[in-house]
Amino acid sequence: MKRLRFKRKSSLRAQLAVEARQLRDEAESYPPGHKRNSLLRKARRNEVASDVAGWLISPGK
Repeated sequence: MKRLRFKRKSSLRAQLAVEARQLRDEAESYPPGHKRNSLLRKARRNEVASDVAGWLISPGK
């Protein structure tokens, strides 16, 4: 069976950053509460994942 391959249009870091920005923008439209906190938590997780992805691709010293 042949694998389906595709090229990414942007890097994982860029995708995570875009999604984090969208989540933060969406969270601004909600009043303080569970839904807003949940969106902000997801945004923060994406930012952390972006940082980790950056560390993994760095050449190191």
